[in-house]
Amino acid sequence: MAILVNILLVFLLTACHYPRPDLSSEALSAKTKDSLTYLYERHYTYNTNLEVQADSVVLERLPIKDSYLTLHKDDRVVVAEFAVHPTDSVDSIWVKLAHSQEEQGWIREKELIRSFVPTDSISQFIYLFSDTHASYFVIIFALFVGAYLFRAFRRKQLQLVYFNDINSLYPLLLCLLMAFSATLYESMQVFTPDTWRHFYFNATLSPFKVPFVLSVFLLSIWCIIVLLLAVIDELFRQLTPAAAVFYLLGLMSCCIFCYFFFILTTPIYIGYLFLVCFAWVFVKRLRSYKRHRYSCGNCDTKLREKGVCPHCGAINE
Repeated sequence: MAILVNILLVFLLTACHYPRPDLSSEALSAKTKDSLTYLYERHYTYNTNLEVQADSVVLERLPIKDSYLTLHKDDRVVVAEFAVHPTDSVDSIWVKLAHSQEEQGWIREKELIRSFVPTDSISQFIYLFSDTHASYFVIIFALFVGAYLFRAFRRKQLQLVYFNDINSLYPLLLCLLMAFSATLYESMQVFTPDTWRHFYFNATLSPFKVPFVLSVFLLSIWCIIVLLLAVIDELFRQLTPAAAVFYLLGLMSCCIFCYFFFILTTPIYIGYLFLVCFAWVFVKRLRSYKRHRYSCGNCDTKLREKGVCPHCGAINE
């Protein structure tokens, strides 16, 4: 038993990291080997394209002293060279960036990570979504919409996921999947930050050829997109257009709440417990849903037995 546990732990640990490049081939040039080494250790390498996100960034024109180059927001550069300064107490890793053939300069890696973002559209979306100000805006928006919809729900004017739900498991499953994705995302941030950083600089939407934990995360994102389309189809099939739009707003609010709740609780491990409880609630609802063997021929509401539909009053025989 102990051997099986150890094998499982080894598998999980190795499945959370990108494989180290094989540099034993003699066909590789010295520069190619250096490039692959930097890609594994720094997660970016020669010719990586970056874009300035800060208002301005100052590069040093080393080895010329007191000579600087200022870059501004949205300026694009390419990584040209690496250097190690062991005596630098701030950051020993320096990176040479080229804005053009004439405009080149050096910057500490910490400042580079803080002020630049890869030009890849996926990486830029990750940066925007992770930005603190955007997060605060989303929280405020979710609270505002949630308060409004909860008030309308109390007045029996609107349907709301789980409490006054439509005749479908898709909305609750979507919230559960959002909670799972948030928990997995934050787990990577806590336990394998290098894996997420490598993905950030080498982003892809394909769940293949990435570590297992990233593959599961990307598959969950694709499932969220597919499930959202299924929810929209169910909404406009069961509700009026106006009611469907308000329900969708409430569902968005619930998903945003689930995301931030599990992002905040996962680092203190409480999130895992809540995720298990959430899964138990969904399984319980699924069992209840399966007990309704019939559907109303008029409004498609699930029924335990044939007869008068409690929702629309139609007779089902």
